[in-house]
Amino acid sequence: MSYRCVLDLHTHTIASGHAYCTLREMAKAASDKGLELLGITEHAPKMPGSCTSMYFQNLKVVPRNLYGIRLLLGCEVNILDPEGHIDLEEKVLRGLDVVIASLHLPCMKPGTCRENTDAYLSVMKNPYVNIIGHPDDGRYEVDYRALVEGAKKYGKVLELNNHSLQPDCSRQNALANDRLMLTLCKEYRVPIVMGSDAHFDSLIGEFHEAAALLEEANFPEDLVLNRSVEALKEQMSL
Repeated sequence: MSYRCVLDLHTHTIASGHAYCTLREMAKAASDKGLELLGITEHAPKMPGSCTSMYFQNLKVVPRNLYGIRLLLGCEVNILDPEGHIDLEEKVLRGLDVVIASLHLPCMKPGTCRENTDAYLSVMKNPYVNIIGHPDDGRYEVDYRALVEGAKKYGKVLELNNHSLQPDCSRQNALANDRLMLTLCKEYRVPIVMGSDAHFDSLIGEFHEAAALLEEANFPEDLVLNRSVEALKEQMSL
């Protein structure tokens, strides 16, 4: 099976503090690669070196189309505790096109399996959160059946993060965790989206490891939102 990919929702520009290209450079790279839609999801304020809430409040001034690419401008918010608190206020979240919620070591230290799982399930109750980012990091032990059941219940999308599967990534045991997650997503019919997590423009739309894992799992193409902008819009009510 060959997976069609016309969009990448998880990328970062220099505004995130540890990425290296501008918004225009990222959009141009996405256009050159033949994508139709690009998500720019900067790290939220609790990530060291990232932008303040003012940055996200002012995204209204940025065009939503550059170089023929439709842009979704949003945020990768940090889950801060098992209660699902995040580091952007509702008034800011309301103005964003897409919101990814993730666990990062600088912002929440790993807890017990129950605490880590509760963090994901609690943030899923937030109506502004669209995607759970890289829920495959073995440093955060997770009940994957509960995670997938939660995504089904709350209508959230789970990310298959390509960077997690690369040898230089610091996340642990991602391959085994993603295999389990995909098996359960097939069982519960929960959609996934591949994300590059690109911090440099040449990495946009690079899904080699993720696509290979989908092939291995014989994962249903109709559950992979990268296949079309229309499928993404329908799932996430964009």
